Amino acid sequence: MTPTDGRPSQTSDEQTSDELRAHLLAEWERALPNQQPMGEALIARYSEPHRVYHNASHLASVLRYVEELADDHDLFLVRLGAWFHDAVYAVPPLQVTNEEASARLAFRELSRAGLEQEDLNEVARLVRITATHTPGPRDPEGELLCDADLAILAAPPEEYEAYTRAIRAEYAAVGEIEFLQGRLEIMSALVDTDIFRTGKARPLVDRARDNVEAECLRLEQQLDRLLEGTAS
Repeated sequence: MTPTDGRPSQTSDEQTSDELRAHLLAEWERALPNQQPMGEALIARYSEPHRVYHNASHLASVLRYVEELADDHDLFLVRLGAWFHDAVYAVPPLQVTNEEASARLAFRELSRAGLEQEDLNEVARLVRITATHTPGPRDPEGELLCDADLAILAAPPEEYEAYTRAIRAEYAAVGEIEFLQGRLEIMSALVDTDIFRTGKARPLVDRARDNVEAECLRLEQQLDRLLEGTAS
């Protein structure tokens, strides 16, 4: 499957949890050899029961897109950034954002594995960028990780709708109006952006923008109905 064919970005539903775990362990060994306990701990984090979308399947999808969208990138650091980008996922976030907590975890755990300070700082920086998905100029590694993380936005409409339902399920404890307002703020900010920045992901921009615009319209309509109901 290539990123430009518009096919689903998530791991197949037919893949068993054992198969997925084995696949991720093999990917981890490629990313950071001889550190299996760390990989197992990360997979356990992505398998937490409250994760409906930001789970092991999402991790596998991001790792796959890192490879498919890569060109002249430092994949060693981007792969590690992908592994840690959602390692902490609390809903709602705790004292710091999930991305900040994940970056701190990456720094701490990878320092124990012997990575150099420069690499530790870079992996943590890449993780933090996924909070806004706005890498700066001349940041190919940041662009690659952000595009891999956002690839779901260019999925076929039915899969995109399943993704939005999964996000809502993760925020089940949040009231409907509050969720709609927050989600609309996040997604509407994407409409007028490039969304994807890597050369190989650029063909996905139109499909992604169509999905995001359609979701924003649905969110606005749902929010208007609810607000009208509370005012009457």
